[in-house]
Amino acid sequence: MDGAARQLLDFQGAWHLEREITHADGTRARFVARAVWTPQAQGLGYVENGELKVQGHVPISASQNFSWRADLSVWFSDGRYFHTVPARGGPTSHWCDPDQYDGAYDFDFWPVFTVTWQVSGPRKSYRMISTYHRI
Repeated sequence: MDGAARQLLDFQGAWHLEREITHADGTRARFVARAVWTPQAQGLGYVENGELKVQGHVPISASQNFSWRADLSVWFSDGRYFHTVPARGGPTSHWCDPDQYDGAYDFDFWPVFTVTWQVSGPRKSYRMISTYHRI
């Protein structure tokens, strides 16, 4: 166990990402991707590109990007605030009206880490676990 507080530059570089998504109705999805944090003006840019396989559907290419700042705040590509990563791991949250996102970062096995989101509300209801391994 590492135990150190994470800093922005700890994330810089390429990572292998595996994400498991389980919807409240039992539908499962799996996303396998490459995630890369690269320097940008206000911190690090984050981009993930991979393949999403949803149970009962044809696999599709999927991508997402965010901006991470020195205080470990994470911002959507359109400039809206998303959440702040707890430096030592732990809970975080995001309200996306009308749904609640409750997250948790686990850095106990750094440089492998997980991010879990439990999403609940009238529009969305799922659990998503993302595991990152440094490449």
